[in-house]
Amino acid sequence: MDRSEFVDRLDERLRTDDYADVDASANGLQVGRRSGAVDRVALAVDAAETTIEEAVDRDADVLVVHHGLAWGGFDRLTGLHYDRIEPLVANDVSLYVSHLPLDGHQELGNAAGVADVLDLTDRAPFGEYGPEVIGTQGVAAEPYDADGLANRLDRELDTETQVLPFGPEEIRDVGVVTGSGVDWIEAAAGAGLDALVTGEGKQQAYHEARDRGLNVFLAGHYATETFGVRALGRLAEEWGLETTYIDHPTGL
Repeated sequence: MDRSEFVDRLDERLRTDDYADVDASANGLQVGRRSGAVDRVALAVDAAETTIEEAVDRDADVLVVHHGLAWGGFDRLTGLHYDRIEPLVANDVSLYVSHLPLDGHQELGNAAGVADVLDLTDRAPFGEYGPEVIGTQGVAAEPYDADGLANRLDRELDTETQVLPFGPEEIRDVGVVTGSGVDWIEAAAGAGLDALVTGEGKQQAYHEARDRGLNVFLAGHYATETFGVRALGRLAEEWGLETTYIDHPTGL
């Protein structure tokens, strides 16, 4: 497949352009030429020296990540920026990035993946971010209690979930905003949800969850955001491409 076709297909499927004015990440093709062929696609959550070097070692033509290298741009290609970009350029490995578009995609996104493992039905977009959304909400097929939901996350995401158990004992209506999503506690409580599942917390999240009567589950930033790139890998395989997933957990 031509690289230009690969990039265009992802941009269209993920609605990349619609997030251009709301996302600090430079989504889409971030490093590399549009010309040339794509046969093997590597996928990882983060673009870092380790994952980039691994993509080169695995002979990938494109590395697709959730967290890229350009967040509002940079002035000089030196230091850490150079160390990360140089092996991509030297080995003709393109870098494709999808941040918020991949969080909020209701089929391929990170929040959708978490909703899948929790068996949430009757889903709807959740987590407004400007004119777009970055999460999803749904109804548990069978109600959870706090321990049951945390254990499900631990088992399915290979994580250790921290729980702020300040909401109803019976948990049915659940919102998901992966990564750093505690800023949507107010929105979750206002929507009448029983729980919000996200990745990492902030100090003020404890008191806000308690004061608003909401259960909050902190399952890890990395652990909640592997779903999107894995889904893109399956999509690339449907397009006839070979894929390889680079797992590099941070524990955060």
